[in-house]
Amino acid sequence: MQHTKEERSSMKASDIMNRHVYKVKEGDTVRAVIEKFIDHRISGLPIVNDRNEIVGYISDGDIMRYIGKKSDRIVGNFYYTMVISDPECMEERVSQILDLNALVIAKRKVVVASWDEDIDQIAAILGKKQIKKLPIVRSGVLVGIISRGDVIRHVFRSVTN
Repeated sequence: MQHTKEERSSMKASDIMNRHVYKVKEGDTVRAVIEKFIDHRISGLPIVNDRNEIVGYISDGDIMRYIGKKSDRIVGNFYYTMVISDPECMEERVSQILDLNALVIAKRKVVVASWDEDIDQIAAILGKKQIKKLPIVRSGVLVGIISRGDVIRHVFRSVTN
């Protein structure tokens, strides 16, 4: 059954969000985050407090930026970036961050959407902000998550069925 344009535009985040959200608590370490990444084959997690309110978001990119730190140098009138490529330095940086609180590395300003947001608005947010996943909240509490793939699959099915 093919949905009309009006039906597609009236679909809400709650219609397609994944209600089972992998997350970590605000006291969890980077080690706990990486373990969840590996165990669940994911690349990002919301960080929540005891009331299940989002206090941060950590992605594999945040961890990569932290362990792949660069050294910026100025020589004469030239400015260049030297990437540290010594594997021992990399392993040392990784081992140093494992016991850090995940919030040290995480983004604190998290883009979220409301559970009753229209799907086309969800797609616009994901595209404009260039993010892969969008936590969904209701009354400030995490209730789901939507990925770019979720939106694409849903729209494709609604157009082709």
